[in-house]
Amino acid sequence: MADLNLISKRFRGYLPVVVDVETGGFNEQTDALLQIAAVIIGMNEAGKLYCTETVSCHVKPFEGANLDPASMEINGIDVDHPFRLALDENQALPKIFKTVRAALKQNDCSRAILVGHNAHFDLKFLNVATQRAGIKRNPFHPFSIFDTVSLAGLAYGQTVLARAVKAAGLEWNADEAHSAIYDAEKTAELFCKIINDSTFVQPPV
Repeated sequence: MADLNLISKRFRGYLPVVVDVETGGFNEQTDALLQIAAVIIGMNEAGKLYCTETVSCHVKPFEGANLDPASMEINGIDVDHPFRLALDENQALPKIFKTVRAALKQNDCSRAILVGHNAHFDLKFLNVATQRAGIKRNPFHPFSIFDTVSLAGLAYGQTVLARAVKAAGLEWNADEAHSAIYDAEKTAELFCKIINDSTFVQPPV
């Protein structure tokens, strides 16, 4: 049976959780959070990272939120679609955080650390939405991140997600891109691949 504390030892008590958000623009203060997905990272007995589970939620734009036409064209989200089943921020974020907290407890980690492609973008939207929703306990570190842009630039000389994923020898489907679930899962695969192939740090014993 795998030692569930391995990943805690590997990252100083932090649990990597890959997050991707789809938004109505680039300004976390004024633009809507529309979709969020989080992928929990685990570690096997050999010290190799892998994706364990994905949790996601469509989010209703907060009152007065901006929806920039250019951003909406890219993400392709129809906020009024009857099957979107979106939740308010104060319902959506607790759903994500519940899964993250359960993983923290299971892996004996003290805090989640957000992993993302241009991770500060995802973190700032997450932090501001958490404050707007009046949520007091955010399981993510408030400013520390692992950014796969930097990691992929180091490992493969590529900083665009699609190109980095392909350079890592992983599959990429352009038709599914710009969905929070797909982008989060591909970013998670990329993160695991880079860390697993790294010779800089040996797995904990």
